[in-house]
Amino acid sequence: MKILALEREVPGTPADAFAPHLKAEARRAWELVQAGVIRELYFDRDQHTAVLMLECADLDAARAALATLPLVETGLITFELIPLAPYSGFARLFTAD
Repeated sequence: MKILALEREVPGTPADAFAPHLKAEARRAWELVQAGVIRELYFDRDQHTAVLMLECADLDAARAALATLPLVETGLITFELIPLAPYSGFARLFTAD
């Protein structure tokens, strides 16, 4: 199942709280890429928050994988998860009017 994961910083978290965890965060993200869980990883250009495309069995598996990220473990960020389905709109092109 493809799942879009949007990072949400926990309100009130000071900016300097992130720095001690960023190398470990990158390391764990790399491990999840190598495991095939994170398929794509970006930053939102305007907010500089992470946008991940995940491949997981279900939302629970996605939550469990993201929970292993150091910034999640330390309570600095959370993720909004959006399960995706294939686009079915092209079928309209092949129906009689």
